[in-house]
Amino acid sequence: MHDIVDTAVAAGSFTTLAAAVTAAGLVPTLKGTGPFTVFAPTDEAFAKLPAGTVDALLKDIPKLKAILTYHVVAGKVMAADVMKMDGKDAATVNGAHVKIGTTGGVTLNGTSKVVKTDIECTNGVIHVIDTVIMPPSA
Repeated sequence: MHDIVDTAVAAGSFTTLAAAVTAAGLVPTLKGTGPFTVFAPTDEAFAKLPAGTVDALLKDIPKLKAILTYHVVAGKVMAADVMKMDGKDAATVNGAHVKIGTTGGVTLNGTSKVVKTDIECTNGVIHVIDTVIMPPSA
């Protein structure tokens, strides 16, 4: 078993996320002891953003960091725990809250669907999502 960063890189479907985490200087944090729960957008999720958004974010590190940390919850939250949170908010590392929904599958803020759950890592867990979620300030 690997840490969150190495697990995401090895999966091969998170190259944009890995590049963004590296650019934002968050690799040491996500390789740290944690535990963390990461809602990881796939490359396809990043591709849904308007053209030029990813390139612009890679040049705006504070905004990039704010968006990436909005995808991270402190602690190890497994799918079974998330299912008990319908209608509740979860505090993210960013400081803002994300709304959890469980009708027809798990959703974040009503826009992003969790498509794969419980990818266990040495320092937490990854849940794969199909849409990048934006914090209220972004």
